[in-house]
Amino acid sequence: TYEELLDLVDAVAIATPLRTHFALAKQALEAGKHVVIEKPMAASTQEALELTKLAERSNLTLAVDHTFLFTGAVMKVEEVVNKGDIGNLWYYDSQRVNLGLFQHDTNVIWDLAPHDLSIMMEIVKEAPCRVHAHGAIHTDVGHCDMAWLHFLFPSGLVANCHVSWLSPVKVRRIVIAGSAKMVVYDEMDVVEKVRIFDKGIDQYYEPDNVGKAKIQYRIGDVYAPHIDNTEALQLLVDNFLKAIEEDQKVAVDGYEGARVIRVLEACDESLAKGGAPVDIEWPEELKGTQK
Repeated sequence: TYEELLDLVDAVAIATPLRTHFALAKQALEAGKHVVIEKPMAASTQEALELTKLAERSNLTLAVDHTFLFTGAVMKVEEVVNKGDIGNLWYYDSQRVNLGLFQHDTNVIWDLAPHDLSIMMEIVKEAPCRVHAHGAIHTDVGHCDMAWLHFLFPSGLVANCHVSWLSPVKVRRIVIAGSAKMVVYDEMDVVEKVRIFDKGIDQYYEPDNVGKAKIQYRIGDVYAPHIDNTEALQLLVDNFLKAIEEDQKVAVDGYEGARVIRVLEACDESLAKGGAPVDIEWPEELKGTQK
């Protein structure tokens, strides 16, 4: 039984249906066990924060399995963006679609979007302040099976995320456009997962028409940087164990897990309102915790 298991171990990994995450994680933490839990870490922001505070009070490590943050491709994109190589961020666009797997206890947003939300907030170093969510239901399962999410950030950055269980092809692609360069991250490309395009536009003004800009297209080289292919899950586990053994902060903690869930809740709210904009209100515990 789960209770017998907890008597035998120092830490547990929870990879079970979403509806069971909170109870299982809480029981493990109350038993003095360190916990790593798959995404999304709980069914609500309140549950996520309760687990996070319980871990803090008990001096236990609670990690969230946002696996893609440990991939060489995402780390490379983050490095390129944060070095300023692509200039000012103009827009962020992601697509995560495939045929199935339909979930019976959650919708496609909660199933697929946590990956994109965790990657997006890690790369742009901001949390969105507003969301428009549009989606549709095509089966008697009763959950939204495809959705388009549009986000606005405090800096003015706009981002789009498309998730679907009803696509004939599997797509895992992120496009980030900047004022200097553009980046494409394609998880399905086994050779060049990240490509940096020296492409974009420049504005100039003619002397006799100063008030109206002319657009000049810039077409340059395409560069595919070297990507570290170390297994992401191995890096996550290594980080989890090091945090336990050396009493350090884990790379992806409960606050980051809770932040993703808060955005998911806002998406659901907008979806229920037919795509009406929803301002994302952040609990005090999540304010100022963004990297």
